Amino acid sequence: MRKLGIILGSIKEKSSSKSLAKAMLPLFPESVEVSFIRIEDLPLFNPDIDKEGRRLDSYERFRQTIREQDALLFITPEYNRTIPAALKNAIEIGSRPYQQVAFSGKPAMIISQSNGSLAGFGANHHLRQSLVFLNVPVMPQPEIYLAHIHTVVDAQGNFIDSTAAQFLTDSVQDFIDFAKRFES
Repeated sequence: MRKLGIILGSIKEKSSSKSLAKAMLPLFPESVEVSFIRIEDLPLFNPDIDKEGRRLDSYERFRQTIREQDALLFITPEYNRTIPAALKNAIEIGSRPYQQVAFSGKPAMIISQSNGSLAGFGANHHLRQSLVFLNVPVMPQPEIYLAHIHTVVDAQGNFIDSTAAQFLTDSVQDFIDFAKRFES
């Protein structure tokens, strides 16, 4: 894996997903170019305007950015037992046009997190279900659910919990090994 795109489910400026992503950046080898893929500026997906010759530039830029990645890391909170609307919108945009799914074949790791004790379980599984349908090989183990995220990382993106930091360090290595299976 040479290029890893991180997609945050939350578009909040001071999101816990963003803090966690910042804390995880040093866990990746220097040989991996890590970038954040922005979803907050994407217009709502509308199939009526997403037709040949009429596609929005913002849709096409997003799809191209996804295609340029070797692998994807999704870090998301849970809203109402599922993924946030902005993330669902990005998945819709990346899944079109049919037969040209930008996400297809990109190995992915999902991390869900929450302030509460359920750790984004519902969001993790809904996202996993959508990605599998889009031909995204999602790392099966370990599944990563982080409860009480404010005890794992601080707002500046520093680990607080050394056990969680070690678990994520090991998980990143597992993901690198998993992603290697899909390199051409």
